[in-house]
Amino acid sequence: MKRMLYIIANSKLEEQSSSRTVSRRLVNAIMEKENDVVLEEVNLYEDHIPKLKGCYYESRNAIVNYDARSKLSIEEQNEIVRIEELCDQFVASDIYVLAAPMWSLSFPSVVKEYLDCIIQTNKTIEFHNNKPYGLLGDKQRVFIYVQSSGGDIPWLLKSALTKGLNYVQDIMKFIGISTFSELLVDGTGTTEEERQKAIEAATEKIPHLIEKLF
Repeated sequence: MKRMLYIIANSKLEEQSSSRTVSRRLVNAIMEKENDVVLEEVNLYEDHIPKLKGCYYESRNAIVNYDARSKLSIEEQNEIVRIEELCDQFVASDIYVLAAPMWSLSFPSVVKEYLDCIIQTNKTIEFHNNKPYGLLGDKQRVFIYVQSSGGDIPWLLKSALTKGLNYVQDIMKFIGISTFSELLVDGTGTTEEERQKAIEAATEKIPHLIEKLF
């Protein structure tokens, strides 16, 4: 049994969001292809994603031990529990789909807050001789980044204009997830007609993407 984690990083309703619409179609297609997949979802705008504080850590990326956290307030202790829950959920998954719009050449800030929660010592990374190494290369994992943008991104400018996508790919590689693909919903434009055209163009790429990855 595989676990798929669908990470939503768009504050719009699904029917109003291009990235969420295409991602839902992608998630459904994966579940049809892989009939032993259990789906979990985390909505970074609706579910609580803690903002990290120094008192939550005893060293770099290492959550404080139980003796230390007992001296914190109940609210702070609950925040630590939530951080650990998010990290454990991520580690337990096999397939990841992240839906996000391009904002200011990057992604919404909630994505960075979420990624900071899942980068934890002895869970997703470990240190040897003061150097970090990823731990999630222990099994086959697949990460798919679905990004929507108003304009069409020329191939020659892609690396310069998709900084958010590049960052997420680098982080996944850092923690050990080497199988990474993108599904771009480019050219959503300013009208509903343009948006629907972009959605359908991206949807047409889903079967090939799934065949390549699975």
